[in-house]
Amino acid sequence: MKRRKICVVTTSRSDYGLLRGILRAIQTDRALQLQVIASGMHLAPKFGETWRDILADGFKIDCKVAVRMTGDTSLTNLKSISIGMDGFANAFTALKPDIAVLLGDRFELLAPAIAALMLQIPIAHIHGGELTEGAIDDSVRHAVTKMASLHFPATESYRRRIIQMGEPPKHVFNFGAPGLDQIHGSTLFTRAQLEKELGFNLQRSVALVTYHPVTRGKGGALNQVRCLVDALKASGLTAVLTMANADAEGALINKYLQTVCVLDPARFKWFPHLGHLRYLSCMRHLTLMVGNSSSGLTEAPSFRLPVVNIGDRQSGRIRAENVIDVPCTETAIVKGIKRAVSSRFLNSLRGMRNPYDRFHDGHTSERIKNVLRDISIPGDLLEKRFYDLK
Repeated sequence: MKRRKICVVTTSRSDYGLLRGILRAIQTDRALQLQVIASGMHLAPKFGETWRDILADGFKIDCKVAVRMTGDTSLTNLKSISIGMDGFANAFTALKPDIAVLLGDRFELLAPAIAALMLQIPIAHIHGGELTEGAIDDSVRHAVTKMASLHFPATESYRRRIIQMGEPPKHVFNFGAPGLDQIHGSTLFTRAQLEKELGFNLQRSVALVTYHPVTRGKGGALNQVRCLVDALKASGLTAVLTMANADAEGALINKYLQTVCVLDPARFKWFPHLGHLRYLSCMRHLTLMVGNSSSGLTEAPSFRLPVVNIGDRQSGRIRAENVIDVPCTETAIVKGIKRAVSSRFLNSLRGMRNPYDRFHDGHTSERIKNVLRDISIPGDLLEKRFYDLK
């Protein structure tokens, strides 16, 4: 029997962590042939060349598509998309996948999405239907939804939104967020092991900090990250800081945070790439998260970890009770931190459930894989018809 070829595209450390379970499920199914394309930040030395993590996990990379990502300006990112379209056209033509799997809303996803659309390769899109009103990711996500034929949103609200966008209900599946499978299936570091792994003192209150550019606004990233750092200092916290993504002005954020860590290494430590075990272990053992990463909304609730979510980048996304939204000012961030570490707030999180973990059993990736394997691919999967709400 001819095996169905499922091509998974990964462009960054963040989406790879969410896709790892799906890759493993496809790899171990005899009816399927896994194909992997690594692109985007994975290939960039300044972002840690994280394609090596894919190989270390036992996956073969069938193709690398370089897009020259720098994280400097909107213009350079636009040029990255144009370069990527040519690269993905060649990759898809060589690999001839039956289905292409894309996750999320990063701007560079436009390149494989347009290439697959033009080459008539059905797209399966994971994490559609969400809102991030403070970032251009919002528009990218919805654009990919309209190019995709299969949809795997993370909540029922997101499923309804995709149907509202005209996608047929029979092709929209809510199984929850696949990245949460790794929480159920990973043996995380103990606090002592994590302290050794990080080479950083965890005896004080420690924040896990990630701050990305707010791409709906122009400029201001440097002032925003200064407010964040000033608030961390005023709160008396130490912090593990991770790299911003390749959005415009991300390079400015990273340069500033690296300088802060060099000047005060006992208090702040910089990690370009933590890796999924260290990152999840930080969520388990650190005091709180501060910043504007989507992981504060998606993964952190599974650990009942308080999150001080800054600014508008994640506006519109479903939140659990662990998230405290604050504007990007030093005063507001300090106030949010004080609330997050208070006994009253921590006690309120007892019994909280993660709204992105529908079944709470670690098998979301397997369910997605089964749909990719079993669904028929007739002409109407590509010849989409708009589904009108009645």
